[in-house]
Amino acid sequence: MALMHMCANSPLAGESASHAAGGRAGGGAITVLHVNHGLRPGAARDSKFVAAAARALGLPCVVLEWAGKKPKTGIEDAARTARYELLSGWCRENDVGTLLIAHQADDQIETFLMNLGRGSGVYGLAAMRGEQILDGIAIARPLLSASRAELEKYCAKNKIKYIHDEMNDDENFTRVKIRKNRYVLRDLLGIADDRILTAIQNLGRVRDMLEQNVDELIKDVAADGRAVFTAAYFSGIPDEMRMKFLSRILQTIGKSDYGPRLEKVARADYMLQSDCKFTVNKCIVRRLGNKILIAPEGSSSSFRK
Repeated sequence: MALMHMCANSPLAGESASHAAGGRAGGGAITVLHVNHGLRPGAARDSKFVAAAARALGLPCVVLEWAGKKPKTGIEDAARTARYELLSGWCRENDVGTLLIAHQADDQIETFLMNLGRGSGVYGLAAMRGEQILDGIAIARPLLSASRAELEKYCAKNKIKYIHDEMNDDENFTRVKIRKNRYVLRDLLGIADDRILTAIQNLGRVRDMLEQNVDELIKDVAADGRAVFTAAYFSGIPDEMRMKFLSRILQTIGKSDYGPRLEKVARADYMLQSDCKFTVNKCIVRRLGNKILIAPEGSSSSFRK
């Protein structure tokens, strides 16, 4: 709600208001997108609240519905994947190149701590990017340096109403459990939020450097939707870079929005130490002697094109 209010007061808002007045939903410079996941009894009510608030600011609003059967486990990951598919899909269909997401500093710290608990490497601990490209859409998170408390003050000052999602109180979710117990780090151990954010920023710089190197490595081995390289080439890459190299190739060739989880990449890395053939992330992975092949699942596993 704070981000929407900020956008409404940006120079682009006037164009959005004129399009909205003319009845062109989604045609202005700024459009509000809201995803109704259908997971809570009040979800439909909240969608109407957001749409009404957008209209009051002169902004068109589109409500996207997550339809179909919902999984019984892993609902957080499934909802996130569905949310980004809906948002980026709408942007592509409507020729919108940039999507603003309202993640803030507390979200960033929680993501870092969640990934720390999973044993993530540099990429996971660097948490969310301020800017990234997803399915050809530029994703920007302009509020990553603002805390939840600062945004609440902004809403109070500007008399912005917002809804508290009751799922944010459900400690069955890891993120909520971390959120409610972060005071242990701050108050009992003296690890302040700004120190954690500084660590995340430092890790982000390391991630960016590794990313550049991984891009060059992938260019050397991937072509025509396949990757072929030698075992010596693969084992000669430093561990952290090798894991990301493998993750990125699996993501690219498997045509996935995200790379496989670290444990799957680690297992693939282990399997590739000797002759093997297996599938992961919609890819066939094969090692035979000194050659390694990664190709789309269902395609030929021959090393010849």
